[in-house]
Amino acid sequence: MSIIETIILGIIQGIAEFLPISSSAHLIIFRDIFGIGASMPEEMALSFDIALHFGTLLAIGVFFFKEFITMITKGLTKGVKDDEGKMLWYLVVATIPAAIAGLLFEDLIEGIIRNNYYIIAAALAIMGIIIYLADAKSKSDKNLKTITLKDAIIIGCSQVFALIPGFSRSGTTIAAGRLLGVNREDAAKFSFFLSAPVVCGAVVLELLEKTTWTVIAAELSTFIIGILISFIIGMLCIKYLLKYLHNHNFKIFMIYRILIAVVVLVCVLLGV
Repeated sequence: MSIIETIILGIIQGIAEFLPISSSAHLIIFRDIFGIGASMPEEMALSFDIALHFGTLLAIGVFFFKEFITMITKGLTKGVKDDEGKMLWYLVVATIPAAIAGLLFEDLIEGIIRNNYYIIAAALAIMGIIIYLADAKSKSDKNLKTITLKDAIIIGCSQVFALIPGFSRSGTTIAAGRLLGVNREDAAKFSFFLSAPVVCGAVVLELLEKTTWTVIAAELSTFIIGILISFIIGMLCIKYLLKYLHNHNFKIFMIYRILIAVVVLVCVLLGV
């Protein structure tokens, strides 16, 4: 795979991980349908995707470093009695549903759904409409400090759908947050916080595979470039998405998701 293709895939991950448009679906679409990185061996593709997710995980860790430190410190010392401390335990509980589902259905998703472009296209379009309607029909009377344990569990359960490429982890969790009345910016921030333990778990599990280290060693420069690019773009995307959501809704994302879904279907039907 060329350096240009590596950079393109890193940019795609950095953008699509945080915008509610599904990074996993875009990596599959650009690689399998548009041919960006198509020369990548199959055994390398999943490891490289996880590496790109590691780059955006670093972006979350760096961008929200102070918040995470405060969360962990107060969570371990004051527990749920503190507004910021309880967020740590809410995230722990909310992560459990996706972690269990990932372990149970990983083989099914990787073996069947990951390569089914019709399912991916349908998920892109349907979730785009859901995100827009969830935002348009919901109030904004909750923030991070007033989110309840019940809210966190519901948002965490919604993350299970993100295992299917096209639904989008940020999309499903933000939509769930909005339906529960969490304002746009805080729904997005909670979504970002929630993605950290899930992605971290996926990275650790991938690194436990012996073949992963062989793949990384053989293409070390490719992995480093991909991680670096997804990290930089991810940092920028977090910053500007939060600013955008302060005064805008999710209509543009719905339109984009429907358009990319149509493009995927046309390409598949025409055998492109």
